[in-house]
Amino acid sequence: MNALLQTLGLVPFFTQQLEDASLLQERLGRVMTVQRSKIMVACGSGERMVELTPALLRKAPIDRPTVGDWVVLDESLSRIENVLERKSLFKRLGAGGSNELQPIAANIDTLFIVTSCNEEFKESRLERYLALCTEAGAMPVIVLTKADLVDDADTYVRRARKTKSGVPVEAINALDPASIKGLSSWIDSTSTVALVGSSGVGKSTILNTLAGQALASTGDIRDDDKKGRHTTTHRELHILPSGGLLVDVPGMRELRVADIDGSIGTVFEDIEALAAQCRFADCHHETEPGCAVLRAIEEGELDRRRLSNYKKLLRENALATATLAEKRAQGRDFAKMVKEVKAIKQKKGDT
Repeated sequence: MNALLQTLGLVPFFTQQLEDASLLQERLGRVMTVQRSKIMVACGSGERMVELTPALLRKAPIDRPTVGDWVVLDESLSRIENVLERKSLFKRLGAGGSNELQPIAANIDTLFIVTSCNEEFKESRLERYLALCTEAGAMPVIVLTKADLVDDADTYVRRARKTKSGVPVEAINALDPASIKGLSSWIDSTSTVALVGSSGVGKSTILNTLAGQALASTGDIRDDDKKGRHTTTHRELHILPSGGLLVDVPGMRELRVADIDGSIGTVFEDIEALAAQCRFADCHHETEPGCAVLRAIEEGELDRRRLSNYKKLLRENALATATLAEKRAQGRDFAKMVKEVKAIKQKKGDT
């Protein structure tokens, strides 16, 4: 196997999808960057700026190549011909009024969900990221930056741990190699990690400190609110000198969810366990008698904010998922109509 491909994290899950082993020599590669229509792929012969075939361009955004994807190039090595099956995919509903699922990073083993030990920290945002991470099929690690700038970092650690039982939490100074040593333990020679979180929380600084060199530009911390300035403008897969790969994802102002029914239940398993004890199976946990969820809030065992965010994510996901299903149905109907029109034209031509 090509040494570069091994460095890029090639494992049997992907090679077993190749019918022709000769594709390993030059035509198999991994997507390193995506900037609008420009895609950089690293393959056995080096890095190449490539385009998509017309067939891939016609596919839905979620099925087009994204950072971290393993792809097969055409014989000219100038176009992506095929995207291999993904073992994980971190995605969201597109920003604004978009009703399309948008791929963010593919084939991620671990997701570093980065937030700061200051007013930027929000449990509800962490719960949203955790639900998307669970749906993606990656392992979450909550990373608390700027721990050196506060006197009570342990308070933030305790709050972070309450968002989902069992999720690892690392409190760090992103500029200090010794402080982030714990993060290195989550990265092995073939693993891929993605850094996600709001703008200015220190994702690029973490990348540079882990790499021991400036792979990404960083901004100074503002004195008024101790927040960093947004610097990452596009998603890029970096090879770490110590082994493993890391994707630096630009801060996302909107993190809309869809198609994550089961994942919400996984993040809020405490609420769902309580709901199973309610007197009524269809309890909305509002004013119903015998509601175990409301009783837990009254007894201080459950935070009302957490219940509110649980309901919010359920509503948002249900609405978005229904919209996606309707759009998919319309697409199938349109494809069926086109097929029927072609058949009629073909029949007329035969006569």
